[in-house]
Amino acid sequence: MELPSSLAEIVAGYRATPNVVGESGGAIHQLDAVGRPALFLKQGRDGVATDIADEYARLRWLQGRWQVPKVVSYAETDAGAWLLTTALAGRAAYGWLEDRPERRDAAMRSIAKFLRQMHAEPIATCPFDAGLGLRSADATANVAAGLVDLDELDPEREGWSAEQLWAHFQRLLPIEADRVVTHGDFSLDNIFLDDDGAVTGCLDVGRVGVADRYQDLAILWNSLREFDLGLAEAMFDAYGVAPDRAKIELHLLFDEFF
Repeated sequence: MELPSSLAEIVAGYRATPNVVGESGGAIHQLDAVGRPALFLKQGRDGVATDIADEYARLRWLQGRWQVPKVVSYAETDAGAWLLTTALAGRAAYGWLEDRPERRDAAMRSIAKFLRQMHAEPIATCPFDAGLGLRSADATANVAAGLVDLDELDPEREGWSAEQLWAHFQRLLPIEADRVVTHGDFSLDNIFLDDDGAVTGCLDVGRVGVADRYQDLAILWNSLREFDLGLAEAMFDAYGVAPDRAKIELHLLFDEFF
């Protein structure tokens, strides 16, 4: 696909490699060139283009607030939206934890501390709303359109229909939100660590916005329990809150719709 001229000039001389990590539905390429910094290019049409535009807006706002990739260039064409960013140092936390079982506890504590620092951003500064009330319309639309991936449900909900998921979600409401600026998809694939286990940053920030802090805590807990339930439980102590089981269930159930 022909690149927009503004991007083509920047990436001339780079080699593109498709990146299969992630579930964005768009095309993601890692760009490498000898002696030049690695870059990432996202491109997509229609709904994916909207998601990319959302990420672009949030990346611009997050500069200097969170450790996130820097925007190199952004363009919108008839082929959709294009977002070119810098790469984060290190590697995704999921693979890091797989390869270093003896260092998982220390890395988990680094991630929990990083999340706490992210959540310290004053909500009054954030122009994005990511609360359940606003996002429920998107969840409803996904149910109606048959877009809920029923083959990738968490073990507790295997075999459920989209309608069963939605009915149970409604039964869990309402909750009293403890509002912070949330990442929205704080999984181990979106967190990067250096060789020592320190967090270098996070990516895929298209869902950033003000919401209940358990939007992030529940997803992180769910990711960590794939390695060890004790590790996941210890995360709450490292972060500095007591686990709220009702909120964990609610937010993990809500995440099934996306």
